[in-house]
Amino acid sequence: MQPHHGMNRSNWLRLALAALCALALTSCGAPRTTSWFANGKPGANDPSAGTGSTITAPADKATNVPASTEISFAAHGATLTKVVLTDAEDGQTVDGVMRAGGSSWVPEQALRYDTKFTVALTSTEADGTSHTHSSTFTTMSPPDDTVHLESQMGDGQQYGVGAPIVLNFSKPIPAKQRAAVQRRLFVQTTPAQQGSWNWFSSTEVHYRPKDYWQPGTKISLRALFGGLPLGNGLYGDEDITVDASIVPHDLRISIDDKTKRLTVTQDGQVVKTMPVSMGKTETPSSSGQMVVMTRNAKELFDSTNDGIGPGQPGYYREVIDDALRLTWGGQYIHSAPWSVSQQGVDDISHGCTNLNPEDAQWLFDRVHVGDPVTVQNTGAPLNWGDGWTDWNRPWSEYVKDSAIPQSSGSGVNGLVGAFPTTPDDQATSGDQSDNADQADKGDQSDDASGDDADGDAASAGNPSDDGAGGDGASGDGSAATGDDSAGVQG
Repeated sequence: MQPHHGMNRSNWLRLALAALCALALTSCGAPRTTSWFANGKPGANDPSAGTGSTITAPADKATNVPASTEISFAAHGATLTKVVLTDAEDGQTVDGVMRAGGSSWVPEQALRYDTKFTVALTSTEADGTSHTHSSTFTTMSPPDDTVHLESQMGDGQQYGVGAPIVLNFSKPIPAKQRAAVQRRLFVQTTPAQQGSWNWFSSTEVHYRPKDYWQPGTKISLRALFGGLPLGNGLYGDEDITVDASIVPHDLRISIDDKTKRLTVTQDGQVVKTMPVSMGKTETPSSSGQMVVMTRNAKELFDSTNDGIGPGQPGYYREVIDDALRLTWGGQYIHSAPWSVSQQGVDDISHGCTNLNPEDAQWLFDRVHVGDPVTVQNTGAPLNWGDGWTDWNRPWSEYVKDSAIPQSSGSGVNGLVGAFPTTPDDQATSGDQSDNADQADKGDQSDDASGDDADGDAASAGNPSDDGAGGDGASGDGSAATGDDSAGVQG
């Protein structure tokens, strides 16, 4: 997925910096020379007081520095620190922003490979005395082994209030590298809402707010993944940017197998109730909190994906209308003209929720990817990871699968609306994972031994299997229509 250019990068950072300053700083510097005011009394019991801030990483004249490097420094009692990073080859200044609390300065995108950069760190003490320290470093050559990152949330698209941000990696991310990856994933929303990342597996990480998104929310994702060391010579391949929004009205779907009714509400008011037929005893529908994952006007359902071939009991291969996917295992809400007489009376499906054609068309025309769907009384619980099951766990459980622990009750790890969202008290100053301990070394390449993936299985039904991945939803927020036949249950 290519970075989105609808909002100028500098403008995005200016907005993020403005929010950051409002929450954590005493004052703001210019966007290209971000300033940070230290907390507490400058110089108190600090033997280095009076020397000004000093650069701690990358080391002066360091070579083979990762393109994802951040500029780390020690304040030494300075009250105001300003960072200017310049491409020594073309003289261009690199935009960036300070982490909350001032542990490091983050370039707004991956730095150019095989390029020399100059850092100028200017600090001011309480008495007005200024000090400037400078250093240079050279970035590494382009890596041979990289990991690609994709977002299931599409750029410029609109989603329902339950839509998680879903990121997929082309190769497993080792467990000990996930915190470093997560520290480079920045979410900004308007209005600000508490949220958290959750590692579904070694190849998939999600972000959801504590409660459903507020209608009309604007979401900006900056995944600064390019050049990030991942261990064993593996690096992120590129950054991605996504700007999306949430629908203006809160539409939700509830399905009750006891009454065999589907109910649609908008902004808390019942809009329509429909009769349904759900999964029969042998193939029950799942009960739990789900969201609409894809919406296709026509979709091929093929039982051979479940191992049921032609001539076998239960075989089917048919193009279905108005298909709304709920799980990777193949549960949908869809039009089913063949079961109209059973709808509202009996369950006869392979696990899907059957609607008559008129109701199915009415629902399809109003639903967005990310609209919440609650199913109850089927007798079969929803399996974690079988779809975007983010809402099927309480918040207190959901946050436990973040690679960076949240402070109890504070929600600071997921406080969106400030850039970045990761707090400094959850990260070592200037920690770049594999090169954090190399401030005193000239070569800052990725020499970490890393580790293999921790054995996590990918979420049930890899999204790449059914064409719903890539750059996320298309057009009006639905996946592209086509032969989307993997793992379906009619």
